[in-house]
Amino acid sequence: MDEKQIEKVNCLIIGSGPAGYTAAIYAARADLKPILYTGLFIGGQLTKTGEVENYPGYPDSTMGPEMMANFHRQAAKMGADLRIGYANAVDFSKRPFRVSIDDKKELLADTVIIATGATPKWLGLEAEQTYAGKGVSACATCDGFFFKGQDVAIVGGGDTAAEEALHLAKLCKKVYMLVRKTGFRASKTMVHKIENTENIEVIFNVEVKNIVGDGRKVNGVCLRNNQTNTDLTLSVSGFFVAIGHHPNTELFKSWLDMDKAGYIQTKNCSTATNIPGIFCCGDAQDANYRQAITAAGSGCMAAIDCERFLLAMEHSPIAIADVS
Repeated sequence: MDEKQIEKVNCLIIGSGPAGYTAAIYAARADLKPILYTGLFIGGQLTKTGEVENYPGYPDSTMGPEMMANFHRQAAKMGADLRIGYANAVDFSKRPFRVSIDDKKELLADTVIIATGATPKWLGLEAEQTYAGKGVSACATCDGFFFKGQDVAIVGGGDTAAEEALHLAKLCKKVYMLVRKTGFRASKTMVHKIENTENIEVIFNVEVKNIVGDGRKVNGVCLRNNQTNTDLTLSVSGFFVAIGHHPNTELFKSWLDMDKAGYIQTKNCSTATNIPGIFCCGDAQDANYRQAITAAGSGCMAAIDCERFLLAMEHSPIAIADVS
């Protein structure tokens, strides 16, 4: 990593969203003087979410972008240094850790909290973005309640899709489960549950060609049966995509332990990674829950883990090494 403008940092947080902002709030209150770089997508996935009803403390609900703006303001009020920018290279070979920002500035960080999140996999249809938050969602647990008593469709054939279809079936009048192949990828247990749920109809061998609506909300999905070469349009008010997520962790692959999907592995129910002084929180390490509340909780954990690490270093005979 070339020498550029260099700044020494006590606690660096990479990424915004519920995890990053919560880590910043707790780290600032612990006087760790955290610096947070937002990444290219300021506020994370919630800034593309509409109404949020399941986050505690909002009995009248709130909008995703408004919630993230409040997180941002609270972190700033606590004293966190919030900056727009993205990490483009890291060197975690020794402390202080080297992190390049925007390919212009280099930070030397005693500790790093990674909160880069995960991005849902989409089908690649323009309508997915047009109707995001207006009937299109990548999280049935988050948004299923808004379609109570209505007909919806969900695309995907794995365990996640099956689990979300079952969740929707408890709320919705009808759930169409759209599977591209001739059979499920889901486990036999999940398939058995799907087959025994009356208001779930599985349609195999179909490709989603388009999502249609009136400009304000979804009212249908256009399908192509690849086996019969026929077209079909379903009347639905909600369309859910459950084909997986991409953890935003590519930058750290040569340094941190990850699972096959790229989620960073943390140790012993903590946020500690395989490198002492590097912590990870939120959806970058959580392949199971992916909720704003769990991300915020792990952000709190990361800040506390970071504070304890720095306290231990202060009382250790081995000082944090300088970069030569």
